[in-house]
Amino acid sequence: MKHLGNILYVTTPEAFLSLDGENIVIKKDENASTRLPLHNIENIVCFTWQGASPALMGACADRNIGLCFLTPNGRFQARVTGKVKGNVLLRKKQYDVSEQEMQSVPIAASFLIGKLSNCRKVLERAIRDHSMLVNVESLTNAANLMKETVKAIQSCKSIGDLMGFEGNAAKIYFGVFDQIILQQREDFFFKERSRRPPLDNMNSLLSFLYTLLTNEATSALETVGLDPYVGFLHQDRPGRPSLALDMMEELRPVFADRLALSLVNRKQISGKGFTQKESGGILMDDDTRKVVLTAWQERKKEEIVHPYLQERIPFGLIPHVQAMLLARYLRNDLDAYPPFFWN
Repeated sequence: MKHLGNILYVTTPEAFLSLDGENIVIKKDENASTRLPLHNIENIVCFTWQGASPALMGACADRNIGLCFLTPNGRFQARVTGKVKGNVLLRKKQYDVSEQEMQSVPIAASFLIGKLSNCRKVLERAIRDHSMLVNVESLTNAANLMKETVKAIQSCKSIGDLMGFEGNAAKIYFGVFDQIILQQREDFFFKERSRRPPLDNMNSLLSFLYTLLTNEATSALETVGLDPYVGFLHQDRPGRPSLALDMMEELRPVFADRLALSLVNRKQISGKGFTQKESGGILMDDDTRKVVLTAWQERKKEEIVHPYLQERIPFGLIPHVQAMLLARYLRNDLDAYPPFFWN
């Protein structure tokens, strides 16, 4: 089983990363710098404009250390990858399956079954824990519709039908999402999902967490030898990690939505940490970003019993386990891809 390594988040926009021997050097100005050993780093995520030296990029590629660049606002820019090290037969099978809709549909359906089941769990957990504060009838109806949609998805024969059911279910889920925001409602109200740019504080928080999850899923898929840019549900598009987006569908409610709700409902962040640009988009400030990243890392350290493997693993290894199970299915070692179901 893969070990959960350290992820280095560089949040200072002016920071430049370089390599000195076996150490990462993070230089913020002419006099101040930080040195960290490279050998115990699993991923580096940079929210910077300055970038990194070619020597560091090469060292990360050789050691299979993920190096991802985002803007200071959290929008994806680029990802550094080295030589393809995956099993060529596995990738050829992935490409072949992705071109055949009848073979892609069962995998895509599993992703969405996992997603809707976990969305339903988010709503049911809110009913269980906060029945006096939420509209139980409304949330119950939404959860029941999720359950019915899961049944309908199992008989779908096309990607178009799957996307249609997913779109309707997303409207139902996000239509009641505001009801499970229990604190700071004036600052973190939610009307509808908005992206590029996010138009309110909660959407800004969700988008940031989804970006982190996309990076985790991409790294996990690369680790097992799959191509994160060739998917089964999301269509191929230049620069879009379609398979990572596929796999994160089932993980979004558990990794991102639950964490966003916890951060707001526990008042770990506040509306003061967000500002509106002239374009209407909402930006998260540095201090709030650090709080979110710390909570993200702490969440990944928590342990669960994986529902399929029945092994206790850190939460942060779930994307790696799901990537491994997908690879096993494509190799014909499993009869079907088992989605992750949150208990």
